[in-house]
Amino acid sequence: MVTFDRSRQLIAEAVHHIPGGVNSNYRLGISPTPLVIDHAAGPYVYDVDGNRLIDYYLGMGPMILGHSPAPLLSAVRAQLERGILYAGQSEVEFEAARLVCELVPCADMVRFGGSGTEVIQAALRLARAATGRDLIVKFEGHYHGWLDNVLVSVSPTLEQAGPYDAPNAVPMTPGQDAGAMQHLEVLPWNDLPLLTARLRRGDIAAVIMEPAMCNTSAIIPDEGYLAGVRQICSETGTVLIFDEVITGFRVAPGGAQQRLGVTPDLATFGKAISNGFPVAALAGKAELMEQFFTRRIMHGGTYNAGPVGMAATVATLRALRDDGVFEQTERAGRRLMEGIDHALNRAEIPHRIQGFPQIFHVALGTEEPIRDYRSSLHADKSAYVRMTTALLQHGVRALERGAWFLSSAHDDAVIDETIAAVQTVAAQL
Repeated sequence: MVTFDRSRQLIAEAVHHIPGGVNSNYRLGISPTPLVIDHAAGPYVYDVDGNRLIDYYLGMGPMILGHSPAPLLSAVRAQLERGILYAGQSEVEFEAARLVCELVPCADMVRFGGSGTEVIQAALRLARAATGRDLIVKFEGHYHGWLDNVLVSVSPTLEQAGPYDAPNAVPMTPGQDAGAMQHLEVLPWNDLPLLTARLRRGDIAAVIMEPAMCNTSAIIPDEGYLAGVRQICSETGTVLIFDEVITGFRVAPGGAQQRLGVTPDLATFGKAISNGFPVAALAGKAELMEQFFTRRIMHGGTYNAGPVGMAATVATLRALRDDGVFEQTERAGRRLMEGIDHALNRAEIPHRIQGFPQIFHVALGTEEPIRDYRSSLHADKSAYVRMTTALLQHGVRALERGAWFLSSAHDDAVIDETIAAVQTVAAQL
């Protein structure tokens, strides 16, 4: 019998010094307990109870090369010997910038930051300054960081959300500054006529979206939707921002914009850009990005482009460019999606699996396509949590929200072991 008693004990002790025993609210309430990890390697994490778990959290998405890949560790160790933080420029950051601009379609230029939340704020500030407009449009179920001006309508109930064609702007947390939301409007995603009608009023600075919705389910946009958004933004002088913090360097070398064939004006990146180091980036068209310099639009940060993170970024992006990572994750992810689908069908459990091979979503209790936030609410989330809790007993760690992240370390043997575990759990459920 697999147990997590030591994790449970350590969390109980940690609450005396850390609220809830965790340093991110997204780690609260995990069933059967938030885990305490001892170490990680390849596709596995090893917890303090001695359990080896096949990991599909992958650090909430960053570990596209798996845990502790040797070339990345070598690059980081070499940089540590040369210095940790300079408060000046380094050649390694110039190489990181060159690689981002080489890989990402929209990237004429790039600025680095420390987190997705930070660079999203930089993108919004730049869009407002460039257009002279204040209003931003975001979409239900899309997550753009935890700051007050964007932590809106991320996971509202249907009652809170209000009418489909005129959603309420619903704050997510107590203590949120209502004034910070006054220049934000919310619309349903994947509905081009509604967005078109709103933008034609000519007062929107920017539209920000996940180009493929991966914080809520894993939703590839309807055919023609992104192209239509691109066109209406161009017609109305609205800056189009893709939040590729999850999809960037994960679903293709150039992110969802490359895979789906639509280029935004600006895009934000994080997570997989440096395989676990705290690096993020804002990339975009030169005529916009240059305004950080020509107009002195404020963007700063002590740790921006720190050389250790830049060394990790260069090592990661070179691997993504040269080492067949996407071919491997594409094949492994498709095998896993098919295996889970077969196991759930065999157990006669209604379900829906959709998304990309590198980041897909499993929902129980519904078989209908999930195409926006509201349709995602049809899933039976409690049943899915029972499934992920049971999978831990069979050595598989999967996110309770339904997302499965793949890495290049998830080889055929790992996928086979995972499918066998899902088959056992599905039969039990």
